[in-house]
Amino acid sequence: MPSYTSLFVAAMAAATTSAFTTNFPSTQISSSSSTALFMSSTPELTKQCFLDGKKIRGPITPLGNFVLVRTKDTLDATDGGILLPDQAKDRPTEGEVVAAGPGKLHPHTGVRITNPVTTGDSVLFGKFDGHDMNYNEEPVTMIRDDDVLLYYKGVRMTLANVIPCRDYVLVAIEKQKTETSSGIVVAETVMKDYNACEGKVAKVGEGRMTSTGEFSTPPCKEGDFVKFRDYAGNEVKIEGKEYSLVRMVDILTSIPAP
Repeated sequence: MPSYTSLFVAAMAAATTSAFTTNFPSTQISSSSSTALFMSSTPELTKQCFLDGKKIRGPITPLGNFVLVRTKDTLDATDGGILLPDQAKDRPTEGEVVAAGPGKLHPHTGVRITNPVTTGDSVLFGKFDGHDMNYNEEPVTMIRDDDVLLYYKGVRMTLANVIPCRDYVLVAIEKQKTETSSGIVVAETVMKDYNACEGKVAKVGEGRMTSTGEFSTPPCKEGDFVKFRDYAGNEVKIEGKEYSLVRMVDILTSIPAP
């Protein structure tokens, strides 16, 4: 026969179980239900992101002075009227900024060299700059802010909306003469591969950011005539006109506008 002590312990245990179930019914949530509730309250965690075919934990966040760019497939016409994508030509690449880092720290002063571009800006960068990747089944390129030649807001580049990046200068290239001083006519096919190194300044960047976070003074201004080092320019066509983007340190001489 069971003792009074054992009967008392059994009765207390049953009463405790009954009170927990009755007073706290909302706490009885299965493991799968609680997980679903947590995920629904944080929808950003349910979005799946892929990098080069592999699933990653979330969206890419560029660090330092890196910039994630989605390449644009803009079109241009050849001499024969055939439309070609920019990628088929040997010229800088155009794209839209998907995300940008905060900028790099100067190695000696620790001053933050801020990133000149932000999400949504359109940028122009060198064809062979950056690292190509596939992000969410879309081709993208990770570049540095130093690779950006110019940036703008809008659908297409125009002279009115483009801004040379930092220490770049946009130079309108002077058309090369096809006749020498002695009257000899030079065939246009000979001058086709000639890389012009002079022209009129169309736009000037804000200057290179120094170790103190301030911008250096540009060596020229809009309207000046400049000469720069051979093959130092990056050719680009804006509204059908040829321009060259040149770093300020590559400018040899500047003749002020009259």
